Amino acid sequence: MHVPDGFLDAPTSVATAVVAVGGVAAALRGARRELDDRTAPMAGLVAAFVFAAQMMNFPVGGGTSGHLLGGALAAVLVGPSTAILCLTVVLLVQGLLMADGGITALGTNITLMGLIGVLVGWLVFRGVLAVLPKRVSSVPVAAAVGAFVSVPVAALAFSVLFAIGGTAPVSATAVATAMVGWHLVIGTGEALITLLVVGSVVAVRPDLVYGARGLMTGHELEIRSGATA
Repeated sequence: MHVPDGFLDAPTSVATAVVAVGGVAAALRGARRELDDRTAPMAGLVAAFVFAAQMMNFPVGGGTSGHLLGGALAAVLVGPSTAILCLTVVLLVQGLLMADGGITALGTNITLMGLIGVLVGWLVFRGVLAVLPKRVSSVPVAAAVGAFVSVPVAALAFSVLFAIGGTAPVSATAVATAMVGWHLVIGTGEALITLLVVGSVVAVRPDLVYGARGLMTGHELEIRSGATA
């Protein structure tokens, strides 16, 4: 999913950079409402996990690669605004220090993975959670669905950008077919990983999961009564 330098023309890259700057600026304001003594340390752990997960790249074709995104996972654990900042930091480190993704394509990569991946995953998560039973055990399932949907949507968004301003000698149709097709498979893996990770955290410390807020009343009362006894 990391877009290299020169894969999109200058106007498209500049446009996505503007979108990325605006999105990150909005996330900085939103993160103030999400971060507290519990979520701040979790944000660091989430960024480290996403960084490690994104280092596993799978060749897709047409000069592109695919890997786990982690946007939905991060959004559910620490909130969408904080997740955008986590993904942005990861992409900056990868692009500037590890040559994973182009420097001039940072705006594109942040837009695709840091904004679209996170926001689509979060919105789908909230939508699915709204129709599931109102209990903490529904959170991992909704997170998995959000993760699955977010990956091919981000791939489709890249395909649209390539159709608008792609410079590589590859047809837009071929890129779209390869990207979306492979990322449906990658999305399945990401859904499973998200289900396992969020499920594990929910089972041990549901109070640390941002997406579980509002579903904790009964669980907290149960813990307190058990501790008192």
